[in-house]
Amino acid sequence: MTVTEATHTKHTTAGTGATAGTPVSPARAAQELNLKRGEFDLAVHLGLIETERAAGGVTPRVRRGEIDRLRSLPGFPESLRDRVRTAGTAEGAALLGVSPVRFTGLARIGCVSPVAFYLNRYRAVVWLYRVEELLAFAAAEPDLVGGKRPAGMRAMLDAGTDWRARNWRSRRVDRALNRTEDPWVRAALHASGLDPVQLAEVVDDPYERAYLARMRPDPVYGRPGSLAGREAMAKLMLADDPDEILWRRVNLTLELDRARETRPAPRPGCAPVPRRGREPARGPGRETTPRTWPETAEPTGPASRRTGARRPDPGRRLLARLGLRRPASGDH
Repeated sequence: MTVTEATHTKHTTAGTGATAGTPVSPARAAQELNLKRGEFDLAVHLGLIETERAAGGVTPRVRRGEIDRLRSLPGFPESLRDRVRTAGTAEGAALLGVSPVRFTGLARIGCVSPVAFYLNRYRAVVWLYRVEELLAFAAAEPDLVGGKRPAGMRAMLDAGTDWRARNWRSRRVDRALNRTEDPWVRAALHASGLDPVQLAEVVDDPYERAYLARMRPDPVYGRPGSLAGREAMAKLMLADDPDEILWRRVNLTLELDRARETRPAPRPGCAPVPRRGREPARGPGRETTPRTWPETAEPTGPASRRTGARRPDPGRRLLARLGLRRPASGDH
């Protein structure tokens, strides 16, 4: 029996001793799946491992059936570890057969996108890329990898283009959006890419901003433990390109409109009361117990009884809320 087979048998035996269907901690799941903790976190981030929230807890848990499913895959555990294997610039360049300078250029213009980072001893960001994606790119674009650099690529690099952080942010937010249908959580994810000044321009209600901060989910992957790592993560999460900032502001505005229709942000002294309908369905691993939220008051008074009142143009209102134009007298 090989070492891998012996380890697999040991973990299988340990798993049968636990209560069937009882979720386990991430550390226990990583051990039973023969993954390092960083590999396990990346697998969760990529959607390869499904987690769930423990009742009344914060840390995600993994069901026993999910562990058994992964251990039954062909080629386990090497097949699972290959899917979360990452490489830095030097190793990635060697895999593609190019120089580190050429590899960095491909990453800067978005041909390959990082999935993680770490800080070296100089506290500089070192990007990591999935080996599986690098090999797929090399097979699909051999001329771009090994041929002469196209004029467009040279022009972008000469202009200082660097989309590595932007693409890393986009991948993190998009994967988190795929895990939830709650409009307030989705709005919070878009808000996470804006600095406080940008956020206040889009969301002028301080209670809504506070609620967005509370609804922002913890990252399922890449949560650095050191203070320097947390500071780097916070800085990298903020959009720094005008196009990206505008994209986040537009999506936040649209998602916030949907969230307000679902339930209002809680305010001091506003006790929750039963509301009609159920909370929107959530993604995998999130609680599905319906909650109650305070109802919004229906407008009353003479203004609500006017039938011929002119309503502001929605497009103009959106531009005003994004800070791209001054609101007209009829805008809210």
